[in-house]
Amino acid sequence: MDSDTEESLRKRQKRNPFPGDSSRKHLELTPMRQYQVMGEVNFLQEEDIRLETTRARFANALKRHAELAERFSRDSDKMIFERLQKEFEAARASQTQELYLDGEEWNDGLLATIRERVHMEADRKQMQGDSNMVPDHHEEKSTYRAGNKVICCLEGARIGIQYETSFAGDPCELYHCVLESKSFLEKMTVLEHTIPFFLPIREAENDLLSSNAMRFIDYVGELLQAYVDRREQVRLIKELYGNQIGELYHSLPYHMIEFTLDDFDCKVTVGLRYADLVSVLPTRVKVFAWPMNQFKKNGALGTHPGPVRLSYAEDALRTMSLPEAYAEIVLNLPQAIQQMSVETSPS
Repeated sequence: MDSDTEESLRKRQKRNPFPGDSSRKHLELTPMRQYQVMGEVNFLQEEDIRLETTRARFANALKRHAELAERFSRDSDKMIFERLQKEFEAARASQTQELYLDGEEWNDGLLATIRERVHMEADRKQMQGDSNMVPDHHEEKSTYRAGNKVICCLEGARIGIQYETSFAGDPCELYHCVLESKSFLEKMTVLEHTIPFFLPIREAENDLLSSNAMRFIDYVGELLQAYVDRREQVRLIKELYGNQIGELYHSLPYHMIEFTLDDFDCKVTVGLRYADLVSVLPTRVKVFAWPMNQFKKNGALGTHPGPVRLSYAEDALRTMSLPEAYAEIVLNLPQAIQQMSVETSPS
């Protein structure tokens, strides 16, 4: 009887090496659940790594493009700029008066007078070259200033326009555009200029110069000032808030701008689009925020919180300069984050 009992116990132990341990099945399933959770986390981490790699490659491509663009235009543009700058300085040094034009004083009639004057001067010098005529030293030479433009009469029947850009009251770059025509009755063309190659001066020449030369001159001035304004706004936020900005991308004319804010309890992405190249304030604005703390808490369970659109930030960017809007966004961001936490927290 005892031997039968012992044999029965031995068989039972072979079938179940851990008798009485009802938690074995639970112990076998728990590692599997941990593996599933870790797999989800690893998948999210791999997605983040791929995204960061793509961003790094895109940033490198933009950097190389900017370097190539600079190398392509740097030397030739510098030589043209120095030559034209000397020519403008000589023309202004030889002037007898500089006339300041206010409002309607700068008009098509005045431009026609300037055109006629440069052609008469060119004809007179040609006649002097063909004869022994004594030059007239009492001839009046005028330079005209209209807003940020200085209009000079240059040698060879050319009209030169120097554009003086500024930002926040401080002077920035000078740009030049030289116009010429074969005769007073023929249309003017752009002979040379120092305007950045990515601004559409040739398109403006085709659309405006032959039909409305004054509008062309004004438009180029607006184009240059708006470009400098957008560029300097971006430079200023990098200078003031560079430690808070994670990534910043922009097109060469600064009419498309994107950046992120990473130095907060959430990640904020900002996208700006400008209606045209003479706009200083963006017309299409998108600002999204991700509550990163909530993601860290819930990410392992696979519940990624969706982005929240920050309407107050979009309104600020549409109505203020970029540095002012940035300060407004940062000032109200803690309250917005708190509101996001309330809305995304489980009920």
